[in-house]
Amino acid sequence: MNVTTPHLATPVQMFAQRLSSTRRGARLARLLAHEQLRTWQVSPGVIERAEHIVAELAANAALHGRVQGRDFRLALIFDPGVGLLRIAVTDARGEQLPAPSTDFAPAGDTESGRGLLLVDALADRWGTEPWPPSGKTVWAELDTRSTRGMGH
Repeated sequence: MNVTTPHLATPVQMFAQRLSSTRRGARLARLLAHEQLRTWQVSPGVIERAEHIVAELAANAALHGRVQGRDFRLALIFDPGVGLLRIAVTDARGEQLPAPSTDFAPAGDTESGRGLLLVDALADRWGTEPWPPSGKTVWAELDTRSTRGMGH
């Protein structure tokens, strides 16, 4: 007699939160992401990479994507079945798209411009997409089954 054990599909986990387009909102985004990923039992190495990415994308949304009276949105989607974490930050400034990291390199003495270089280094993939009617989403994906660490 052959008995097969049923395989239950692992549900996709989702989290989304609107936050004020301020430094405080950006800081809160990082803290909320950390707690949510811990709740989902994501590995500590992936959480650390994700925290840095959320911090950079949220800071960019609050600084460069800010429109008075409009919030930004943080979304986390974790699919443990395929080992993928997607981080998405949506802001109201669709006309200001980030440049791919190969298109710029900040001068050594500048205090800004390194955020997307960090996202590029930490994420397995990242990009932008329009968020109608006038916003944009900057997203980053992490392969959660990878052994890649912070220093990869």
